[in-house]
Amino acid sequence: MPQMLLIVEPIGQRAERGRVAGEAVYQQMLDFAAAMKDAGLLLACNSLGTAARRLTRRGGSTEVWDGPFAEAKEMVGGFFLLDTEDPAVAMAWAERCPAAGWSTVEIRGVGPCYL
Repeated sequence: MPQMLLIVEPIGQRAERGRVAGEAVYQQMLDFAAAMKDAGLLLACNSLGTAARRLTRRGGSTEVWDGPFAEAKEMVGGFFLLDTEDPAVAMAWAERCPAAGWSTVEIRGVGPCYL
């Protein structure tokens, strides 16, 4: 099963960082993605926006909430999807990820929900 690196960052961190520092951080992440692509591992990657909506459907009724969500302390800020079934390979790349210096990098296998 492919491995995913999720970038989990504190809410508000992007605004506190500001535009110039944010652009520098984003370039670090682009360079990191390029290294994974050069290694033949990168299937997909992207940064995620801060706006969010949540949806649940129970008993035929659908509920939708608009974010931001006050109870949240963190948000998924982006991801890298790696073409490897080896969690050790994903961990090695997570250790190299620049975002580990300001966020948390979560490693998860990607596959059917019954695994």
